[in-house]
Amino acid sequence: MKFYPLLAVILMTGLAVMSFNPVDKGTKSENTFINQGLSDFKARLEQLKSDAYQFSEDKISLEELQKSLNATRNSFKEIEFYIAYHYPEFTKTHLNAAPLFHIEAAGTSAYTLPPEGLQVLDELIFSDEAGEETEKIKTITSFLYNSYSNFYLSAIKNGLSKGNNKTLPLRIELIRIYTLGVTGFDTPGSLRISEEAAHALSGIKKYINDDPYFKNYNTEKADRILNESIIYLSENRDFETFDRIEFYKKYIQPLYEELGRWDGRTDDLKEFSGWNVSNKNLFNSDFLDPYFYTLLNPSEDNSNLRNLGKSIFYDQKLSGNGAMSCATCHLQENAFTDLQPKSLSNVEGKTVLRNSPSLYNAVFAKRFFYDLRAFYLEQQAEHVIYNEEEFNTSYESIIQKLKTKPEYKKAFRAAFRDGKINKENFSKALSSYVASLYSFDSDFDRFMRNEKEISDDVKKGFNLFMGKANCATCHFAPHFSGLVPPFFNENESEVLGVTQKPVQQLPVELDHDLGRGKSPVKKEKSWIYDYSFKTVTVRNIALTKPYFHNGAFNTLEEVLDFYNEGGGEGLGLTMKNQTLSSDKLNLTPAEIKQIIAFLNALTDVSKVK
Repeated sequence: MKFYPLLAVILMTGLAVMSFNPVDKGTKSENTFINQGLSDFKARLEQLKSDAYQFSEDKISLEELQKSLNATRNSFKEIEFYIAYHYPEFTKTHLNAAPLFHIEAAGTSAYTLPPEGLQVLDELIFSDEAGEETEKIKTITSFLYNSYSNFYLSAIKNGLSKGNNKTLPLRIELIRIYTLGVTGFDTPGSLRISEEAAHALSGIKKYINDDPYFKNYNTEKADRILNESIIYLSENRDFETFDRIEFYKKYIQPLYEELGRWDGRTDDLKEFSGWNVSNKNLFNSDFLDPYFYTLLNPSEDNSNLRNLGKSIFYDQKLSGNGAMSCATCHLQENAFTDLQPKSLSNVEGKTVLRNSPSLYNAVFAKRFFYDLRAFYLEQQAEHVIYNEEEFNTSYESIIQKLKTKPEYKKAFRAAFRDGKINKENFSKALSSYVASLYSFDSDFDRFMRNEKEISDDVKKGFNLFMGKANCATCHFAPHFSGLVPPFFNENESEVLGVTQKPVQQLPVELDHDLGRGKSPVKKEKSWIYDYSFKTVTVRNIALTKPYFHNGAFNTLEEVLDFYNEGGGEGLGLTMKNQTLSSDKLNLTPAEIKQIIAFLNALTDVSKVK
């Protein structure tokens, strides 16, 4: 566990206060539960601040401070669905940020800031170093109290923002509970997953019962599921044995679907989130909207456009040397990878910088490439086109080649009303084909939809993935990538300390690729991104070896051995900014086999023709 210098916190405090704009002017909340909850949370924070000072003076025990933090977090969890929905940036940045350094953009540059909020305190106060870090605890707690107090005062003065659909915040909270709550992401120190989930569900229940809006709906079924789920959580409190399959199937999914029946006509999130509000099951293929992640409009997409994109994808003549296509590095028979450690370049005997990732579900991302240098799918293609080691050409050259071929003239006329062969239409066609390469019909997806049965090893492997093995705190369900829930509108990158060879092969040495640390995105230049790489999906991972950005790991067993040791830092390498915990996972050989059984059950290549 790493902690940041006190001076950094003080500097960060000044920066945050200067830029803080807590609430867009809205209207007074009609829900007395919300108003009371906001007030109660403020009181809990004030008590926590006092207890932090008491702890630093040895007037209360660590256990008492932990109880105070638990009470504060429980209070927050009851109103989280509301405040995190209407004020997502404030919540994510100031109230409940992950305990990692982050950047805050300022023009074309950025400040590197330490984390703040409840997650940071949970990790710190439940650590072995808590007694030695009293000043940090005081500073973080005080800053959290001050940030929220400013927000609260503004809310009282200006009113709270209210969306048009009151059920959306509730459904988003269910996604948050399942993807961030019961995985331990939200409680990295205490792992109080059941208690916090129970308070989050209790808040939903109180809100529904208190708000006159819901009197128009039959809430009996939702109320019953909420009551049963809270009881279930009270009876299943152990982090490692908690059954995340049973919890999902019996409580989260039925409640998620039931709430989805309540006035889903308006979508407050269309421009903000990739989540499809009409979805009924997190493991359905329509959970995410692919058009949120591209410049392509759904009204433009059609089979003619996809077929044109497929022709472009496989056409070697479009590259500079006439011998390379997209399919050179992304072969359909290999789940759109090439099974090479690093893909071959257009120069004989040379490779490109990194391993070729699968294109299955690649559309579901807000950033592209391992170093996240591209901001949308169409831009990703542009980087390949101009790369001297890949296509080594230009749009102008490609367009000229397309215009000389009668079959392309015909295909562009079929796909577009204007029939123009230009950069824009070329990009749309290629995006249409890549966006069609989705994969959500694996054995595990079908099991979670109650369409088939799977082995006990797969079930145990999933629970390990979501729990003890700590995989799902980076590979978020249900996409199992670094696309961050519950809004799925940003991508994470992680510093793992990836080695040059599998850990069994000595000597253990750090791979020299700086990843995001050498990204051309100037406003993100920061030491925190050295050796940082995009968290890609593990769907179809059984078909996409070798692994990691350097392709140095040939088997899933080797990958899990690396994680089991705590990454590069756990292996003894010097890492100033590893985001992966360096603690050993202590997975047994049997547990590793079960996790691999789960990963194998995520294989699905059925949709692509």
